[in-house]
Amino acid sequence: MKSTSSSFLQALGSGLAGALILNIVHESVRQLRPVDAPRMDILGKRGLRKLLFKANAPQPDENTAYGLTLLGDVASNGLYYSLVGTGRGVWWRGIALGLAAGVGGVVLPGPLGLGDGPSNRTPQTKAMTVAWYLLGGLVAAGTSAWWSQATTEEE
Repeated sequence: MKSTSSSFLQALGSGLAGALILNIVHESVRQLRPVDAPRMDILGKRGLRKLLFKANAPQPDENTAYGLTLLGDVASNGLYYSLVGTGRGVWWRGIALGLAAGVGGVVLPGPLGLGDGPSNRTPQTKAMTVAWYLLGGLVAAGTSAWWSQATTEEE
């Protein structure tokens, strides 16, 4: 039987794997398809700038804002995907979390005042947004399943 700390570490590690894949795909495809690739980086920078403005904090330059956004994106998506957890049902949780994040990435930016364009510009943009977040959920689930199998074989 696994300890709570090893399960927690497995969930965090799996979530980080999903978040890293999500960001690698995002950054790669936006270079290859600038016309219709989702630009979650722009949404992140807009959100960061809004928060800093409301806090009367200084605005970072473009490169710093990009770096902070990327770091925040990996951290927040890693924590989100860590909800995949361990044990039975990781694949269903990965699918559900990925689809929820993808649909949220298409639907929520407008109502949050971040603009619709970066994730909602074209049908291809919407499809890629949902697909990439789903991929992140599946990678988190696959990593957790692999981790469970690897630790079971060690015992």
